[in-house]
Amino acid sequence: MGLDTRKYDKEQQGTDIANQITIALQGIRFGSVEIIVHESKVVQIESKEKLRFDGRSALGRYSS
Repeated sequence: MGLDTRKYDKEQQGTDIANQITIALQGIRFGSVEIIVHESKVVQIESKEKLRFDGRSALGRYSS
């Protein structure tokens, strides 16, 4: 009885994609995460971060 590696690979890939999306979401404070899908498959994940300067210190996040 052999292991169906195609099923494992597909499940593992889905888990990897979900992890990458989670990392992208955790890495931004203000902005967006865009998931690009081609032929029902995730092919790209883009994240855009916005820095806000509305009287509060946006740079406080980056200072030590």
